[in-house]
Amino acid sequence: MEPTRDYPLFGGAFSATLPPGAIDVSDFRPVPDNQEVFCHRVTDQSLIVELLELQAHVQGEEAARYHFEDVGGVQEARVVQVEAVRPLLLENLALRGCCQEAWILSGKQQVAKENQQVAKYVTLYQALLRLPQYQTDFLLTFNQPPPENRSSLGPEDLSLLPWSLGDFEQLVTSLTLHDPNIFGTQ
Repeated sequence: MEPTRDYPLFGGAFSATLPPGAIDVSDFRPVPDNQEVFCHRVTDQSLIVELLELQAHVQGEEAARYHFEDVGGVQEARVVQVEAVRPLLLENLALRGCCQEAWILSGKQQVAKENQQVAKYVTLYQALLRLPQYQTDFLLTFNQPPPENRSSLGPEDLSLLPWSLGDFEQLVTSLTLHDPNIFGTQ
């Protein structure tokens, strides 16, 4: 099994531990400057790390819900359903020194992939880390689509397990700031 690895994000301003089999999507398609996107080598799972403008008009649990619903709107989801929202303990975060509050949300969205008519339910886990001193909401998303038929995969593909919620939590808790200049002058 391929080991997890620390990976530089946003030009090295941040780093985080990525799960095994993570492929940087920017190696084969354009990704917005405020995002880092990774896909699983075998499954349709993906991880998105986004630097967003602080949404100061929403606080607490409602901020997590706001971002989840916003992603649903961008994805043109037919159904957006929050299942649970809970606070993350700041002391477990590498960003605890600059994160004022943190939330983790689980939910489902019914979305159709590009060029497809059929919409499928995708399970999403989102972590929202709020950095008000930098006017930033850090949104990390783990997309877990329904499992596809894996019988067409070769034995080398089956050795790489799908990502788990634990892999996502490791990404979230390991996220480290190395260069606050990424936020501009404060």
